[in-house]
Amino acid sequence: MSMNVGSSGSGDFEVLMDINTTPLIDVMLVLLVMLIITIPIQLHAVSLDMPVGTPPTNNIKPEKIQIDIDENSIVYWQGLPVSAAELDVNMETVSQQAAQPEVHIRPNKSSSYAVFANVLSASKRKGLTKMAVIGSEQFVQ
Repeated sequence: MSMNVGSSGSGDFEVLMDINTTPLIDVMLVLLVMLIITIPIQLHAVSLDMPVGTPPTNNIKPEKIQIDIDENSIVYWQGLPVSAAELDVNMETVSQQAAQPEVHIRPNKSSSYAVFANVLSASKRKGLTKMAVIGSEQFVQ
């Protein structure tokens, strides 16, 4: 702390007590510089160990099953209309295959959601794992 004694011109002396902040600022700047120096430089890169060589070619193309739901909420299996019981039987036979095919469901924008939900729940019950909902561009407005 420092004390400043000054005159106001009238002969009375006033005592001013102020903190000298210069050393405080110097210490803060030194600490800031030390902090900046000790922080490691962050790089925006991720090091990955990529496999070397050529991957084996997969000549087996997966089979694709197309399930369509039209605007009248009629379900089609590979282009042929099927009932709910026939759909279950078809899904059961597909789920028993060693290499499950990809099942693509394409609902119409005007179809009932309940029918679409029933097809999805039937596929889950039958154990189908490779499912895809395609044709979603019709829902974008």
